[in-house]
Amino acid sequence: MKNIVVFASGSGTNFQSVIDAVEAGAIDARITGLLASRDGIGAIRRAEHHDIPFRVLHPAFFTEHPEYETTLLRILDEWSPDLIVLAGYMIKIPDSVIHRYAHRIINIHPSLLPKYGGKGYYGIRVHRAVIENDEKESGCTVHEVNEAYDQGPILGQIRVEVRADDTPESLAQRVLAEEHKLLPGVIADLINSNSKS
Repeated sequence: MKNIVVFASGSGTNFQSVIDAVEAGAIDARITGLLASRDGIGAIRRAEHHDIPFRVLHPAFFTEHPEYETTLLRILDEWSPDLIVLAGYMIKIPDSVIHRYAHRIINIHPSLLPKYGGKGYYGIRVHRAVIENDEKESGCTVHEVNEAYDQGPILGQIRVEVRADDTPESLAQRVLAEEHKLLPGVIADLINSNSKS
């Protein structure tokens, strides 16, 4: 059976969508670990509720300790991921990790990449920019992770209409609902097709 490791920094609703798909048998894999960037986040509570091991590596550790990358790689070695899923993870992945797990790291982003991607475009900032620029549609994207923010190959997208009365918050809610469909769907395509090969 394939192993999935999830990275998260917040409430973990996308993480939950992956958990649900695994438990329902839609994804032929198991989640072997959650890497969190903060204590006390919703994603950790979800991991605890589903008996998924987790570790916390704080952003300060990234800047203050040169052994951050080796620590992260050691954790990943323990969990043996076939696929690493960034589900609302707010820290750039070190190049050494990207190279070790080439073509096996994916990210969910709340826009139709390549629009509104890159450094500084995350969370509500994305939806605010979409509305300020009078876009008629937005959506979400799952892409492969490479060394540049949000520039890896696109693996799937869902489009969402931008309504005339939308606020950044209302648009964010509708996009997030589609993220919960897109992310497990792309993971299932990747994992299940690899399981059969």
